[in-house]
Amino acid sequence: MAVVTGVALMLEGVGIAGVQWVMADFLDRQNMSLDGLETGLMSGVVRGGGLLTGGLLCVAGVFALRLALREAAAGRFVRLLLVSVAVVHALLAVVVAALVGWGAFALLAVVGGLVVFTVLAYGPAPADDVRDAPPAVPAVS
Repeated sequence: MAVVTGVALMLEGVGIAGVQWVMADFLDRQNMSLDGLETGLMSGVVRGGGLLTGGLLCVAGVFALRLALREAAAGRFVRLLLVSVAVVHALLAVVVAALVGWGAFALLAVVGGLVVFTVLAYGPAPADDVRDAPPAVPAVS
């Protein structure tokens, strides 16, 4: 399942970066300003944000694919990265449901669920806790 998660995150990263790039092109073609900001500055920020967000999702996808290939527990950094991506997906899904529609919400919810499943499936192995062991019975002599 981590392979599906990795591929989905990488496709989503490329898609988000592409959409942001198109939005930046629209900004470049405008002759308006927002409180005196130049459109070139705004489009540069949109491009940078899109590349940063898309890059983060692609990096998370690469780590998910690496988990699938290694079949080992995820380290602390990888778990933190994937949990962060899952939280962002949950928040973004709520916003997208209101602005775009339920289809986009379902897509983000499915990808977020895949990320959560990957975090749970490749989490650390449960440690043998001494406190959970039954108390030793003292020998009677």
